[in-house]
Amino acid sequence: MLKVFPENLKFKDHTLITGFHGIGATGYWAIKYLVQHLEAERVAVVDTDNVSPVTSTIGGKVATPYALHKVNDLVFFRAEVQPLRGDEITFFREISQWIIDSGFKEVALIGGLDKSLKTDESNYRLVHTSSYTPKDVLENAPKLENNKLIVGPVALMLNYFEARGFPAYAILSYASTEHVDPRASASAVEALSKYYSFNADLTTLIKQAEELESQVAIHEDTSKREADSIYT
Repeated sequence: MLKVFPENLKFKDHTLITGFHGIGATGYWAIKYLVQHLEAERVAVVDTDNVSPVTSTIGGKVATPYALHKVNDLVFFRAEVQPLRGDEITFFREISQWIIDSGFKEVALIGGLDKSLKTDESNYRLVHTSSYTPKDVLENAPKLENNKLIVGPVALMLNYFEARGFPAYAILSYASTEHVDPRASASAVEALSKYYSFNADLTTLIKQAEELESQVAIHEDTSKREADSIYT
């Protein structure tokens, strides 16, 4: 059973933004960055029977596995860990129902999309429920092509919101399937910053991406030279 403390919180006219561990860890790192960069205040803790028995600390305080952070009319659902294996469907259905019951006006999801599927210069694809109408900078955003599969938590939540007639959309950034991809997270953050009009200094994410890409390039070069030495 999922509970949110303090209980009976309401978020009328607020937007909830969340993302999870998936392709490139795109959603997870985007939310982590936004919470820290915007200095969003923790306003609630999410407790569930499905949580892994782990914890950590941030700034000397216990950082629960699931929490809600707020800045102005934006609320970020931070998920540090995945639900216990086998309990994912129950967990994401329950958190989706809680979001609906709490009065949010819409939900923005962040996920990764296998970059091998990229066919143009766009950095992401948009997918949304029937109850959501893209507007402003998202009105002409590139849509996810038909018959492309979405998997994981974003898919579960989109399905639930579609069934309940709730406005929700997902920004799916093209990301590496082989390693964490901060550049993909930066693409999603940039799109959201334009849509919700908040300042997003992407310097940290881009620097992390460049460092990671450099490490990958060095590793690939080393592997190639080792392979060449075997066959020459």
